Amino acid sequence: MENASYTTLTRQVGLTRELQVIANNIANSATTGFRQEGLIFGEYVQRTEGGPSISMAQANIRNTSTLQGGLTQTGGQLDFAIEGNGFFLIETPSGERLTRAGSFSLSAVGDLVTPDGFRVLDAGGAPIFVPPDASDLAVSSDGTLSANGRPLSQLGLVQPTDPINLIREDGVMFRTTGGTDPVLDGRVLQGFLESANVDPVSQIARMIEVQRAYEMGQSFLDAENERIRAALKTFIR
Repeated sequence: MENASYTTLTRQVGLTRELQVIANNIANSATTGFRQEGLIFGEYVQRTEGGPSISMAQANIRNTSTLQGGLTQTGGQLDFAIEGNGFFLIETPSGERLTRAGSFSLSAVGDLVTPDGFRVLDAGGAPIFVPPDASDLAVSSDGTLSANGRPLSQLGLVQPTDPINLIREDGVMFRTTGGTDPVLDGRVLQGFLESANVDPVSQIARMIEVQRAYEMGQSFLDAENERIRAALKTFIR
């Protein structure tokens, strides 16, 4: 197979992956705290012995958008949104995870938890506990949780040291392989939730572009296949 065919095939694989990413973005455009994702394309060149090098396209690096999503006021006492940079720190059976989805509740034992039952951690990495007799819960802009004016804990706001190392594990949950740093410029808003930062119109437009690019690549492969078949018939004669 010639270099042009290899290049087109690897490009087709990358375009298929991008279509899957775009479809997932559109499907989660109404999911609280969802972060839009994109693919980074790159070129890989392999030297061959006695012939030209082979160029292949790769689309293996996923890029998570850090744009601020819209803020919706809910009035919920345990609904929190982050304005600016940062993620909430969550404890899961697989380790600490990051999320922007701040729809929390209290467990039967008084721990602040996510809808999946994972405990929310404070700035020191410890679970946040709310005493049974606590009332009038309030959260300041730095994430300090208080009851009746008495501080209880502080929501842990962190950001990945290297955003490229942010790996999506769930629709709204991430892990990072490069560690995290405390966030100093993020603000916590009580009674608000952050909407997905997906722009459905631009995503649909991009989907159309990718589909057309895929169809163009498929047309080239079909034409190349016919050319090779015709050449083989000529040689056989």
